[in-house]
Amino acid sequence: MFIDFFYALRAAGLPVTLKEFLTLLEALRLNVAFGNLDDFYYLARTALVKDEKYFDRYDQVFGQHFKGLETALQDLQRAIPEDWLRKQAEKHLSDEEKRKLQVMGWDKLMETLRQRLEEQKERHQGGNKWIGTGGTSPFGAFGYNPEGIRIGQHQSRHRRAVKVWDQREFRNFDDKVELGTRNIKLALRRLREFARDGAEEVLDLDATIAATARKAGMLDLKMRRELHNSVKVLVLFDVGGSMDDHIRACEELFSAAKAEFKHLEYFYFHNCVYESVWKDNNRRQSQRLDTWDLIHTFGNDYKLIFVGDASMSPYEIAFPGGSVEHMNEESGETWLRRLLEHFKHAVWLNPLSEDYWNHTQSVGMLRQLMAQRMHPLTLGGLDQAMRNLKKTAARA
Repeated sequence: MFIDFFYALRAAGLPVTLKEFLTLLEALRLNVAFGNLDDFYYLARTALVKDEKYFDRYDQVFGQHFKGLETALQDLQRAIPEDWLRKQAEKHLSDEEKRKLQVMGWDKLMETLRQRLEEQKERHQGGNKWIGTGGTSPFGAFGYNPEGIRIGQHQSRHRRAVKVWDQREFRNFDDKVELGTRNIKLALRRLREFARDGAEEVLDLDATIAATARKAGMLDLKMRRELHNSVKVLVLFDVGGSMDDHIRACEELFSAAKAEFKHLEYFYFHNCVYESVWKDNNRRQSQRLDTWDLIHTFGNDYKLIFVGDASMSPYEIAFPGGSVEHMNEESGETWLRRLLEHFKHAVWLNPLSEDYWNHTQSVGMLRQLMAQRMHPLTLGGLDQAMRNLKKTAARA
């Protein structure tokens, strides 16, 4: 079983060596991980994967190879009993029935949730008031409400929730994904800015010929510094939720950017940038970078590129506490303006089809904040974004 796992990792393109595999077997012999699939998962990843950019591919191979084995995930600690959220039936409404449901508004929604948590004593299903399942209440799972808080549901169904109770797991983008087209790289090359730096170790043929001629044929070698792409790029990727539909496009962009730019930094956020970002989705709860530190670490000579579908509740942009995952003290708009004030050259790449932009309120809000510097994640949009980054600065 373990040998097949080793070959499956190699077949997926992970640089796993025989020495690392023997280290894993030795750890298993010493009972470092025993009788627990989660423990084995982390032990094998530590022994076999030496670069976090391969974590996504490792997860895929691990899931396929050990499919059907019982996992030992820790139960999330919730104040809401699990039986309240047990799925027994899903609520499916017609378009007319959906239009009849009323939106509470942010303040009333949060205050009502506090009241429900204090008052509710038992499980409910199919209703329009209590925390439960399969109803039209703003609180719960597997129902429908135009603007509610999702509780106890594995993934989004209607993408209408303004806040999510549960902790979610996101995956890093794979920077080695096979590119569908070379044109992404060609579009990114418009942003290149060349400068000569380092030691003089490249032959300058024209200068050598001229100097040799001046010395009547005596060879006089002339050297010069190598030409490098000096542009600095900072990319902030939206990840999770509705962005799951665009993973392939983002991985192609990520892979092309890694190949084209020597000075490339990247971080992740969810929906809108708030007080922190993170480098590794597997550690996003424990290892975050304060957004102020991001601003102070990277100079304003960096070109800033946001990559996201900009599809979210307007509260996430405009209101403190509007984030779907935590109670942010300052609005997403506040943080976005701070970033744009520091990084004068900035654009937003949107993988969502441009046909839908005018029908999504949050897209319009972010386009306005970006001074209309939002471009579709198409070859034409990417080309225009690179041109704009190079010639002018964005206004906050």
